[in-house]
Amino acid sequence: MRDINGERVEQAVASCAALLRTVTDRDWEGANAGRLEWTCHQTAFHIAEDLIAYAAQLAGRAQDDYVPFEITLDDGTDNHGLIHVIETTGALFVATIRTTPPEVRAFHPYPFRSANREGFAAMGVAEVLLHTHDIAEGLGLAYEPPAELPEFVLTRLFPHVQPGPDHWRTLLWATGRGDLPGRAPVTEWRWRNNLVIPTDRLTLQGVTPAAAADLRAGGDGGFVWVEGGPFDGTRKAAEWMMKAYEGGVHRPQWGLFVLVRPQDGRAVGGIGFHGVPDDEGRAEVGYDLAESARGHGYATEALTTLSEWALSRDDIQLLFATIEGDNVPSQGVATRAGYLRASIEEERMAREEHDMDPALQLYVRRKQPLGA
Repeated sequence: MRDINGERVEQAVASCAALLRTVTDRDWEGANAGRLEWTCHQTAFHIAEDLIAYAAQLAGRAQDDYVPFEITLDDGTDNHGLIHVIETTGALFVATIRTTPPEVRAFHPYPFRSANREGFAAMGVAEVLLHTHDIAEGLGLAYEPPAELPEFVLTRLFPHVQPGPDHWRTLLWATGRGDLPGRAPVTEWRWRNNLVIPTDRLTLQGVTPAAAADLRAGGDGGFVWVEGGPFDGTRKAAEWMMKAYEGGVHRPQWGLFVLVRPQDGRAVGGIGFHGVPDDEGRAEVGYDLAESARGHGYATEALTTLSEWALSRDDIQLLFATIEGDNVPSQGVATRAGYLRASIEEERMAREEHDMDPALQLYVRRKQPLGA
């Protein structure tokens, strides 16, 4: 998957500046920006503040909070000057994105307290597009960004939102700025950067719909893979995830994760859930590795960590994996990760009630009682 993060920020800033230049003779201080309490001038300055703040988070490798600084405008800065500030902070942000390694994550509060360069780029594009819309609404203008920009945002920051036929209207609806036929109005919203779960030697990196679509199409999903990767199971999981996303039922913490070695940034395999937990708190897990990465304990390490993360939640009581009867290595992974072969009765019920293939064996790991 081509790295388009900086390119998309450039496009968004150019789109914003092009619109604002058509109204530099208007009073930006005297008009509120759409539904916001800010004036159009304040909103335009806020765009610049966001761009430089995101650049600072990445450049400074902030881990616990925002970098404690702010920018100000010189007294007497006119509308032309403010546009120049937006373009300049945008250029600094783009340069930061392009020089930040893909494995770097920096602090952002929503929802998992970090984002990588792709996440910050998507947040920057979202801020530019949405606040340009707000300014346009306040000044009575029509604004329509290039279609690839709202799609870029939706497939990276709104994995829980079912895509609509029009990306821009879907993004406006998802952020409480418009209506969408057949969907209830949105009154509260947060975007969602991908979840990353660390292990001793790996990071389990949540796959966005953008990455899953690329994997499904035969691409690399934006990851640098070891020889032989991604393996077939990861591509199949990406296909399932995209079906859930397109159906509006995908929940990112219950999706696909790619196993990445921080030491060299290489992806070695995939792991994840086959969907959200059922009403009884049960969820299915699956995993695979590229052949060149097998024999090092990566799958066991990843499955152990992901299982412990899931079982620590209130909505999970039991995890299970279905494994082919002749796949001894995979059975060993499950056993080492704390899974036990299900009872004959449990396997029988799984075959009858859930149409489990008779060639598969059922392995389960249950939540331990408190104090056990």
